[in-house]
Amino acid sequence: MPSALIRILLVEDDELFRLGISTRINQETGLQITAEAEDGETAIALVKQQVFDVVILDVGLPGIGGIEACRQIKLASPKLPVLVFTSHSQPALIARLIEVQAQGYCVKGIAAEALVLAIRSVAAGASWWDAIASVEIQAAFQAKDLSSITPSLQENQNTLTKREEEILSLVAKGKSNQEIADTLYIAPGTVRVHVHAILKKLDVRDRTQAAILALQKGLISRAVTTDKN
Repeated sequence: MPSALIRILLVEDDELFRLGISTRINQETGLQITAEAEDGETAIALVKQQVFDVVILDVGLPGIGGIEACRQIKLASPKLPVLVFTSHSQPALIARLIEVQAQGYCVKGIAAEALVLAIRSVAAGASWWDAIASVEIQAAFQAKDLSSITPSLQENQNTLTKREEEILSLVAKGKSNQEIADTLYIAPGTVRVHVHAILKKLDVRDRTQAAILALQKGLISRAVTTDKN
């Protein structure tokens, strides 16, 4: 049975770049750009009129801009994943993207294969932050006072198993379930089970929030570091 089609709204004001992305994505089985927009206002209107599975959103849009567009898209359709495109990487920007509940972040110039994986990941309910963004998430939030969600972490910070700490450490580095499975030599299904348990124990809604909380509180400082170059 063929996989379900992932319907994508592409929001990008650069016509040539938008054409290139659209052409490449439409070559992928199960992915289709079903609508395009040049600004945030048009994107918000389209989200209210049509059904999409993922929004690819340029942060540097004219008009209201990508940050505000993301915020309004999430207000209109809270469960619709937004994957943000930008040409630069700054901690303050990443912090704002998290605040407006973007599910992913990619720097323009990302390899086509990685972009496709990012789209499929956020469509499946995961978060996607590239390697640069993952480091900056840690830097931006390590010292931040997240008082509204800190208590639940403090109550549960000693309940993670060693394996869950290892997996959370890799989640914080932006690794996908498949990459975690390959690193730890376990099945992707096992990773999903562990991630679900981690989210439940930490009382957070998604992988990104779990990683931020864990990093901010030093919860995964004891975890095994698997990236050795």
